[in-house]
Amino acid sequence: MQVPEIDGGLIAMDPHTGRVLAVVGGFAFAGNQFDRALLGKRQPGSVFKPIVYAAALDNGYKPTDQILDEPIEIDMGRGQRPWSPKNFDGGEGSGPTPLRRGIEQSRNLMTVRLAQAMGFSVVGEYAKRFDLYDSKRPNPALALGAGETTLLRMCAAYAALANGGRQVKPTLIDRIQDRWGRTLWRADGRECKGCNAPKWQGQAEPVLPDNRTPLITAFSSYQITSIMQGVIQRGTAQGIKAIIPNLAVAGKTGTTNEEKAARFVGYTPDLLVGVSVGYERPESMGPGSTGGHLAAPIFANFMRMALAGKPVVSFRMPQGIKLVRVNRMTGEKASEGDGDTIIEAFKPNEEPEERKSIFGPGPE
Repeated sequence: MQVPEIDGGLIAMDPHTGRVLAVVGGFAFAGNQFDRALLGKRQPGSVFKPIVYAAALDNGYKPTDQILDEPIEIDMGRGQRPWSPKNFDGGEGSGPTPLRRGIEQSRNLMTVRLAQAMGFSVVGEYAKRFDLYDSKRPNPALALGAGETTLLRMCAAYAALANGGRQVKPTLIDRIQDRWGRTLWRADGRECKGCNAPKWQGQAEPVLPDNRTPLITAFSSYQITSIMQGVIQRGTAQGIKAIIPNLAVAGKTGTTNEEKAARFVGYTPDLLVGVSVGYERPESMGPGSTGGHLAAPIFANFMRMALAGKPVVSFRMPQGIKLVRVNRMTGEKASEGDGDTIIEAFKPNEEPEERKSIFGPGPE
C-alpha cells in the first residue's frame, strides 16, 4: 500500500446541536496519531469569506448591493508598503458586481472592499463572535482567511449560518453514566420540565427551551445560505451538482496562498460537513489544487452516501423573507423577458430597487 503524502481531515456535524457525528483525522492512525480535523490549525482561506458577508448582511447590506470588483490598495501604516490583494485568477476584476457574486465566484477584491466599507474591526468582531480565533487583531488580510484555525471551529461557525443564526458548541460525547445508568454529565444542559411525568394525563407536550446564543439574525442566516447555494449552482463548486444533483446544499470553497491547503465546508438543512486537504508540513500541492477540485468532491461523495435513501428537504425559510426574481449579473429586479435571472432573498424591510454602491478607494 502506498501511503499518500497529502493528508487531511473531515468532520460531520449536526448543525442544530453541534453534535459531532463523524471525524476523520488523517489517512491512518497507526502511522500518525495527530488529528488534523480537531487539532490541526491551518488558514481557512476563502472558507472564511461567508463570515465577512454574513456580517455585512447583518449590518444593513443586501445580496444585490453593488461592490466594485477592481484593484484596491490598503494603507498598512507608517513605514509599511500598501497591501494590494489580487483575485485568484489574477485578473483586474469585472467592475460593479452584486454582493452575492463575491461569494459565488470567491472574489478577493470585492471581499476586501466590503470589509473596508464595514470596517476591519467589524470583521474581527464577527470572527471573535463566531469563535474562530482565540485572539486576533483585526487586519485587512483577515477578511481573506489569513488567520489560522481548526476545521472543528470552522464547522461550528458554519453551523450558525445553517441553523438560523444560533451558536452551537461542538460535542463528541453525549453523556456520561455510572454503572447503574445514572447520568453524571450530559452535553445538553437544558432542563426539560415535565419530561419525567409518570404518565400522560392530557397535559401539553414538554417544550425544550432554545438557549443557544444568537450570532446573526435568522434572516441573515437564510440570505447567506441562499448565497452559498449559488456557489454550487453557479460558482466555484459546480462539480458537486454532478454527484448530488437533487439535494439542497450550500457551502464555500477555500484555497490558501500557493495552494498549500484546500478546504470545503458545506451543509444540507440537517447535516454539515467540513473537509481539509494538504501536506503535513504546508507546501504547495501544485497548480489547480483548489478547494473546488480537491475538497468539494470529498464533501459531495460523503453527503451522497450519508443521505442515501433519506427524504430530500429544502432549507427552512424564516417567516417574512421575500423572494424576488432579479438579474443575476446586475442585481436589478428582473424585467419581462429577462432570461438571466435568479430568485433572491430579501428581508421584510428591504426592497431590491434600493441598493448601495460600495466603490470605495482604489489604488492611488
